[in-house]
Amino acid sequence: MDFPGLISIRMNFSIKQRHVLPGFGIAMGFTLLYLTLLVLLPLSTLFLKTATGDWAHFVQAVTSARVVASYKVTFGISLLAALFNALMGLIVAWTLVRYSFPGKRLVDALVDLPFALPTAVAGIALTAIYAPNGWIGQYLAPHGIQIAFARPGIFIALTFIGLPFVVRTLQPVIEEMDTDIEEAAASLGANRFQTFFLVILPNLWPAWITGFALAFSRALGEYGSVVFISGNMPMKTEITPLLIITKLEQYDYAGATAIASSMLVASFILLLFINILQARSAALKGSR
Repeated sequence: MDFPGLISIRMNFSIKQRHVLPGFGIAMGFTLLYLTLLVLLPLSTLFLKTATGDWAHFVQAVTSARVVASYKVTFGISLLAALFNALMGLIVAWTLVRYSFPGKRLVDALVDLPFALPTAVAGIALTAIYAPNGWIGQYLAPHGIQIAFARPGIFIALTFIGLPFVVRTLQPVIEEMDTDIEEAAASLGANRFQTFFLVILPNLWPAWITGFALAFSRALGEYGSVVFISGNMPMKTEITPLLIITKLEQYDYAGATAIASSMLVASFILLLFINILQARSAALKGSR
C-alpha cells in the first residue's frame, strides 16, 4: 500500500474514533454534575456536619451500647437476609428462565412486587400475617415461636425487599448462557454437581455477587417495612436507621449525623470489598 493511502486510512480511523460516542464531552460533564448534586454534595454535607462537632461526642455517639446493639441487628440480619436471597434468588431466576409452567408470567410479575409496593405497606402486611394474632402467627404463638416484634420478623422483611435485586440481576445472565455447554459437560461424564460448580457457577459468579451486594445494600438502609414488624425494642430489635430518626426527632443532629457517617463508612468499606471481589472474579473468568 502506498504512503498517501496509509495516511488516508489512519485519518479515517481517527475520525471514526472521535465519533464513537457522539457528544461525549457534554454527556460526561452532565454526568459529573448530576452525580455531584445528587450524591457527592449531600454526602459531603453529612461529613462536614459531623466534623463540626466535638470528637469526644462523636466517639460517644457511635460507640454507646444502644448504638452498637443496633449495628449488630442491622448488619447481622442484613447479611443473613442477603445470603438467603442470593440462594433463593438463584433458584427463582433459574426456574423462570429454564422452565415453562402455568402461571409463569404471574410469578415473574410477583418478583417485582417489592419494587412497586411502598415499604410501609409491606411492613404492615407482614406484621398482620406474622403477629401473634395474625394469619400465620396465631398458629406459631402457641408453640412459643415469635416472628413479628422479634428478629425473625426483621429477617423476613429484609428478605422480602431484597429478593428482586438478585433475581433481576441473574436472569439476563442465565438467559444468555447456552445450554449446549451443560450438555457438553454431561457428555464428558460430569454429574450435575460438577456441571454446576465447574461450568455454570463461573459464568454466574460476577452477576451473583452483584445481586448479593445490591440486596445487602438495600437491607442496610431499609426502614419502612422493618419499623412496623421489628417492635423497635432498644438493645434487641432496634435498627440503626430508626435510631438515626429518633436522634433527629430529639433534635440531636450531631448524634444523628455521627451515626449516619459511621454507617456510611462501614457500608462503603463492605461494598468496596464486594466490588473488588467481583472485579477479581470477572478478571479470573476472562483469563480462562
